[in-house]
Amino acid sequence: MNTAAGTAETSQVGGDPVAILELRRVNTHYGAVHILKDLDLAIYPGELVCLLGGNASGKTTTLKTLLGMVTPTSGEVVLHGEVVNHRSISYRVENGVTMVPENRRLFKRLSVKENLILGAYLRTDKDGIDADLQHVFELFPRVEERLGQKAGTLSGGEQQMVAIGRALMSKPKVLLMDEPSMGLAPALVQQNFELIEQINDDGMAIFIVEQNANMALSIADRGWVLQTGMVVLDDSAEALLANPEMRAAYLGEA
Repeated sequence: MNTAAGTAETSQVGGDPVAILELRRVNTHYGAVHILKDLDLAIYPGELVCLLGGNASGKTTTLKTLLGMVTPTSGEVVLHGEVVNHRSISYRVENGVTMVPENRRLFKRLSVKENLILGAYLRTDKDGIDADLQHVFELFPRVEERLGQKAGTLSGGEQQMVAIGRALMSKPKVLLMDEPSMGLAPALVQQNFELIEQINDDGMAIFIVEQNANMALSIADRGWVLQTGMVVLDDSAEALLANPEMRAAYLGEA
């Protein structure tokens, strides 16, 4: 958990933090179905925040809207102060947003190294790419050991490391993560979240969509709880963990 969240970048007036990425009163539809309803979110430099909720609450649609896979019906997606509703995914990646998708979605027939390099496909700074590749190896020594191996032959935990490494190769300002604990053994879930916390401690802003509320809140600065496309709880991670309504509905406690 990065307790210095939001201090890296401040506005010119009053020293208030400036969000990297925001949703402002966003409504999203799939046909006639209203998914996100007047959704407001803001992700600030250096913080680790999570979006929690049950199945069909709108969590993945929120991620897709932030990344540009879905265009809002109304409202604004704002990146570094620019409204980017109709900007492409590649534009958003080039300007600092990337995602570790649910179930990793590696190119299984390509090698680990090829998957990693694909993360830097919009970059032209070869020296910077090489330096970031070395940083990925420092974070994930096992990934370096598997460089020539086909990604599809790796264990679930190893694939998750490659997926995170691939995302880091785009040199993001904010890292979006969709269900990072999905499909991992309990011991690997703990290890995975420790690595996420380490990346955040290095200064990376991280936005996690997750069903494992206890684990996500244990490392987060703030959190939102989504129900049927609306935020019903919005507080610090500590306060959410202590909230009786939260504990009953999402943390498995009566």
